[in-house]
Amino acid sequence: MEDPEPLLILLTYIPSIPSIFIGFTFESIIMLLVIALLLLLSGMISGSEIAFFSINPALRDELEESESKSSISILKLLNSPKDLLAGILISNNFINIGIVLLSTLFTQKIFDFSQTPILGFVIQVVLITSVLLLFGEIMPKIMAKQKPMVFIGIMTKPLLIILKVFRPLIFVLSKTTSVIDKHLENKKPQLSMEDLSDVVDLAGELDNMEVEEEDKKILKGIATFGDIEVSEIMKARVDVKALDYDVEFSVVIEHIQEWGYSRIPVYHESLDKIKGVLYVKDLLSYLDEDDLLWKSKIRPAFFVPENKKINDLLQEFRAKKIHLAIVVDEYGGTSGIVTLEDVLEEIVGEISDEYDVENEDFQFKKIADNTWVFEAKSSINDFCKAIDLDNDIFDEVRGEADSLAGLVLELKGDFPKIHEKLMSQDIEFEVLEMDKRRISRVKVKKLF
Repeated sequence: MEDPEPLLILLTYIPSIPSIFIGFTFESIIMLLVIALLLLLSGMISGSEIAFFSINPALRDELEESESKSSISILKLLNSPKDLLAGILISNNFINIGIVLLSTLFTQKIFDFSQTPILGFVIQVVLITSVLLLFGEIMPKIMAKQKPMVFIGIMTKPLLIILKVFRPLIFVLSKTTSVIDKHLENKKPQLSMEDLSDVVDLAGELDNMEVEEEDKKILKGIATFGDIEVSEIMKARVDVKALDYDVEFSVVIEHIQEWGYSRIPVYHESLDKIKGVLYVKDLLSYLDEDDLLWKSKIRPAFFVPENKKINDLLQEFRAKKIHLAIVVDEYGGTSGIVTLEDVLEEIVGEISDEYDVENEDFQFKKIADNTWVFEAKSSINDFCKAIDLDNDIFDEVRGEADSLAGLVLELKGDFPKIHEKLMSQDIEFEVLEMDKRRISRVKVKKLF
């Protein structure tokens, strides 16, 4: 037979409830209405926290495009997320404390718990806390998740007032949390892109992890993407195909057919004076004409410095919806050009299409184990990737060089002779061909 003691204890309290009930007074009714109002306000503020911080980028873009006063007010709050969160938390805590205090006074007005302290504890703590959590936190946040703009529309003005009222307290709280954030950030271990690249290498060596070589190269490309400068991947000035501003339309067509490019820089007098970029697609409707004023079709050129990071360049390409940029040096002279394809190739590797002719633009060829022949104009970055070396292996000796030819000149300190051999980082460089003072081809051999 079950122990009847818990049931007997409960039954002893039930008859006592009428005896502890004092009754409602006008003052207690006012208290109840104030508690209900505070509970509603607590719920709205709690819901606004979810609503404001769940705004997606698309909705934020719509708000930025809108010029209405409400959108401006909403963006004002969103642009100060720390102040907004501090204001919500401070005001919500003040309201919740007020609810607890008034609830305690309310229960004391209508109940007499002097003879039943346990029942008083259950009503004043457990019941009031449950009601506060249900109607002041859980339900409002569920509703705000489903209809965030309703809460945002209602609470934008009240929150702006709250931020003004609690400005001194919010300022102190923000400064305190900033100090704590900086302290914790200093203690947090930093993972560099080089470390991430090493992790990719390690993952490929583990027996229980299958990492395809191509996937491994892509992952390493992503890891080192933010450290690469435009000068490392650009096509050098000497290899740039460009149109003279003063040539006839017939000559333009001949060059387009010969080069096969879709976008061609246009210069006046020299490559240092770029007039713009000609898009071949802009001429398709005029191919039958003999003397088109093709200069009117030239589009403005986009110029970037040599030291620009390619991750920033990619973002600018996307924002401006262009595919080609003119690279300039510190004096404003043209160093070369860089395309969207050049940037993407740093992640996914060489990109070829149906118009690319194999070996037309010779870059390198493997002639034996650990031995290659490279075009000297190949960038150091591409060279390192081709023979599986770290991008920074030659940083101490390369100086300002961006190409393999430049690296050889830096190692020699002068013009080398044909078949002269140079060493760096257990890599042997042998000059195979030179065109006057320009190195054309280099044999590279790994000695490890």
